[in-house]
Amino acid sequence: MKLNPQLLQINRNVLICFIISASLSAIVAQLLGDQENYFNTTITIVIGYVIYFGIFSVLFYFDNKDRYKAMKSNLIKKELLAMISSFGVGEIIYLGIRWPTLYYFLEIGIEPYLASLVSEIISTSCYMISVTVFLRKTKTF
Repeated sequence: MKLNPQLLQINRNVLICFIISASLSAIVAQLLGDQENYFNTTITIVIGYVIYFGIFSVLFYFDNKDRYKAMKSNLIKKELLAMISSFGVGEIIYLGIRWPTLYYFLEIGIEPYLASLVSEIISTSCYMISVTVFLRKTKTF
């Protein structure tokens, strides 16, 4: 199996963002521990998204700015469309797992920070697998 440097770079960025986002989401979940579980779940995930995409955007920009300067615009558009599609499918899978698992873990009485971390690990693993598979299937990387 041939390792693709761009795919490894994206997965590295996802892992960096995951660590930072998961840590801060766990703190938010714990701070909101006295709130209703659905509120805690929703706010924790929203905060995680803001942190994740903020950091990922910066990392992606710095990793690819020189590469995209050398590419033709039609190839850039094609690659970005394939990436957005792959990430979009990944996000649907992520949310479909993250919200119910976090809510469930809070409902059964697991500490909010631990519930958030476990839920984040499960959903991010599924997210990374799905994005990697879709990027490979669409021959983006």
